[in-house]
Amino acid sequence: MTEFATQPVPPMSIRFDAGAATLSPEGPTLTRRMSDLEGLFRDDDAWRAAVENGDPVVYSVVSSPVPELDRELPQSITTIEPGSTGGEFWMTKGHQHPNHQGEIYLGVAGVGGLLMFDGTDTRWLDMAPGVIGYIPPGWAHRSINVGNAPYSFLAVYPGAAGHDYGWVLEHGMGLRVLAAADGHRFVDYHGGDERGGDERSGEPS
Repeated sequence: MTEFATQPVPPMSIRFDAGAATLSPEGPTLTRRMSDLEGLFRDDDAWRAAVENGDPVVYSVVSSPVPELDRELPQSITTIEPGSTGGEFWMTKGHQHPNHQGEIYLGVAGVGGLLMFDGTDTRWLDMAPGVIGYIPPGWAHRSINVGNAPYSFLAVYPGAAGHDYGWVLEHGMGLRVLAAADGHRFVDYHGGDERGGDERSGEPS
C-alpha cells in the first residue's frame, strides 16, 4: 500500500522505524526542494543561487496510509536536511490549519526546533529525540533543523485540519532562526534586529 486508505479505514498496526525515519505500511511521500520554498528565506539572492546550484532537497515527508479526512488521525515523519541559506537554517514551509486543531510532534532524530506564531506572539520549543512538542489550535508552525545532521520528527494531526501555506507567506512567523557561533539566534521576521529570550521557556523576547 503506497497511497491513503479509503474509508472506512480498518484498525491497523503501523510500524514506526525511528532509525530509518519510516512508517510501514507506507502512504504518500513528499519531497520539498529549495525551489519549493520561494519567498520563505530572508535572503532571496542566496535562495535563488541555491536553486540554480543543484536545487537541493531541503526536507521530505513520509506518511502512513491513514487519510487526511474528518475524524481520522494521520501520521507522518518529516526529515529536514542540515544546512543554511543566507545564514538561515533550513526549515519546512510552515503552515496554519484552516480548521484550527491541535497537533503533536515527537522528536525522532537529530536536533531542531518548533517555531509557532499566532499572528502576535511567537514561541520556540527545542526539539530532540523523545521530546513532544504540542501545537495548540490557531498557531501557525514551522520546524527547523539547527544541527549538523538530519532532523526527523513524527507528526500526529486531525485529518480535517487542512494546511494553509499561504498564511505564512502573508503573515510570516514572527521570528527567523539563523546560525550563530554558539548554535542559533533569533531575528525579527520582517526586519533584522536580533531577539534574545529564554529558549527554555519557549518565549523569545
